[in-house]
Amino acid sequence: MDITQPRNAGMDGHEQALDLTRGIAAYVNHPLVAGLARVIAKHPTADIANAFNHKQVACKMWALDRLFESLGGRFGRIWVLGGWYGVLPAMLFNDARFDIAAVDSIDIDPEVAPVARTLNREAGDRFQALTADMYAIDYAAGRPDLVVNTSCEHIADLRAWLALLPRGTNVLLQSNDYFSEPTHINCVASLSAFEAMAALREVRFSGELPTKKYTRFMLIGTV
Repeated sequence: MDITQPRNAGMDGHEQALDLTRGIAAYVNHPLVAGLARVIAKHPTADIANAFNHKQVACKMWALDRLFESLGGRFGRIWVLGGWYGVLPAMLFNDARFDIAAVDSIDIDPEVAPVARTLNREAGDRFQALTADMYAIDYAAGRPDLVVNTSCEHIADLRAWLALLPRGTNVLLQSNDYFSEPTHINCVASLSAFEAMAALREVRFSGELPTKKYTRFMLIGTV
């Protein structure tokens, strides 16, 4: 018998997304996919589709690959600034190359912390989602092994922020040349411009990743 109407015709987009991610999670038995299903169920207004779209994932996979090649896979504590929904920490925790004691996802928006905690629930005490201003953090007291900021295009004065970090701190930084995006207040036109702006004491990796609308730039090194 021909089926003229889809089985999920009565479901809205949110219900379909939840049903799909639950099905994929059951099939692949992967903690990250299960976390995404939890987020969709518990935080229906969270923009998780944007946070986990193919460009975001590709840029984070690129970051993890180059990080492992540049600094290895063993870290005590990592701070991810502008952590949003905690996708990068979730990818780090679920990458077998990395042995990480703890990851803190830090964002100035208090609404994203509950979503990040839901996504990273299986990490337990190894994960924290904190609400804080990156300019008001005591980096010297925290002494993270690595500070990650993949949104340097949102920082008005990159050098002033980097000056807050103790000398010798390992960093992974990303920016882009997406000048047409209104929220990007400090894009860079090239990789060399990004290098000059950051002025790291040591650079372990410097590279770019072209996408359809913009090029993403990344630096890994020490301040």
